[in-house]
Amino acid sequence: MIYGYYQAQAAALAPSRRMARFTARMLQGVDSPIALGMRQVAAIFEGFGHSGTTHHRPEFGIDRVMVGNRELEVVEEVAAATPFARLLHFRKPDAPEQPRVLIVAPMSGHFSTLLRGTVRTMLADHDVYITDWINARDVPLSAGSFELDDFTDHVMRFLEEIGPGGHVLAVCQPAPAVLAAAALMAEAGSKAQPRSMTLMAGPIDTRLNPTRVNHLAQSRSIDWFERKMITTVPWPNAGVGRLVYPGFLQLTAFVSMNLDRHIGAHAAQFRALVRGDRESADAHRRFYDEYLAVMDLPAEFYLQTVRTVFQEHALPQGQLSFRGRKVNPGAIRRTFLFTVEGEYDDICAVGQTLSALDLCTNLRSSMKRHHLQTGVGHYGVFNGRRWSTEIYPLVREVIEVAN
Repeated sequence: MIYGYYQAQAAALAPSRRMARFTARMLQGVDSPIALGMRQVAAIFEGFGHSGTTHHRPEFGIDRVMVGNRELEVVEEVAAATPFARLLHFRKPDAPEQPRVLIVAPMSGHFSTLLRGTVRTMLADHDVYITDWINARDVPLSAGSFELDDFTDHVMRFLEEIGPGGHVLAVCQPAPAVLAAAALMAEAGSKAQPRSMTLMAGPIDTRLNPTRVNHLAQSRSIDWFERKMITTVPWPNAGVGRLVYPGFLQLTAFVSMNLDRHIGAHAAQFRALVRGDRESADAHRRFYDEYLAVMDLPAEFYLQTVRTVFQEHALPQGQLSFRGRKVNPGAIRRTFLFTVEGEYDDICAVGQTLSALDLCTNLRSSMKRHHLQTGVGHYGVFNGRRWSTEIYPLVREVIEVAN
C-alpha cells in the first residue's frame, strides 16, 4: 500500500514541480528594481521544483577524458547484460593498452551513476567497466528473483567477461560479495580471478565499531524488516507485482541520518540563488538531482543482505555460503588486496573493511595493504577532491604493482 500512496502523491505533485521549475527560470531572468525579491521568490520555486525523487537513471555523461597529455574520446558501451544488470564499458578507441578494472557499484538505493566521479578519475589510467544495476521496479516478474548469490554470480560473470588479468574495485555494499567472488574464483582456479581487489568502505565485519545503520539491523528481527520495509511494485511499472525494498525508503533513512547537513545544504542553496551565484547553485542542483534519483532493490536480495551481512556476520565468522558451499577467503593467494576506509564514515565505520585482510589468511603480507583516509566521510572515500588526489593514486599504485 505504501508504494501506491507514494506513487499517487508523486504523480499529483509532478505538474506543480514542473511549473515551479519553469517559473523559477522565468523569474531569474527578470531585471527590475525589485530584483532581490524576484530572486527570493525564484529560489523558493526552484527549491520546490527540484525536491522530488525520480526513478530514472541519470546519464554518466563522460564523453572525453585526459590520458596523459591527450584528450581522448570515451564511448559508453554495453559489454554484457542480464535482466538485472548491464556491464558498461567506457571504451577509449585511441587509448594505449591499460589495466582493465571492474568497478562494482552498490545495489543500495542509488544508480551506478553515483560513482561518476570514481569512473571519471580512473579513466585516465585504466580501461574501466562498471556494474550498472537495473531498477527492480523495471524488471518484469518473468525475469525471476534476484538473491545475494545472484549478485555474487554477476560479479564473477562480469570478471570473466573482462577476461584474465583484470582488476576489481568494490564500493561500499558489494564488498562482501566481491570478496566472496574472488575466493570462489580462486578456489575454482579461474583464469579470470582478479589480479587486485580494492574494497572501499565496505561492510566486511559490522561487529566492529557499529554505526547507527548496524545498530538498526541488530535491533530488529528479519521478520520486522520484511513487514515494514518490503512492498509491492504498483501498476503501471514494468515490474508490477514484484516485491521490493523501495529506493525512496532507503533515501529517507540516509537523509534522516544527516538531516542537519541536508537542511544546511538547502539553506546555502537558497542564499546562493538569491545572490545570483549560479556556479554554487548549479553544483548543489547536480548533486541532489543525482542523490534524489533512486532505485528499488529486489526484496529477497535486500533481506538476505540484512540477515547475512548485518545480523549473522556470516563472512567474518566463516559461515558464508554460496549455492550451498562454504566460501573460503583463505583460497585467495594471487590477488593483491587493498582496503580503504574513511575517518568519519558513519555508514561503514573504521575497522569494518580492514577486517578483510585478516580473512585472507593465505595472502602474503606483501600482497595486503590498508589506507585510512583522514578528513572524509563515506561519500568522500570514492568521490571528491580527497578521492582523486589522495586515495586514487594509492589505488593506481596497487593496480600497477599487481599488474
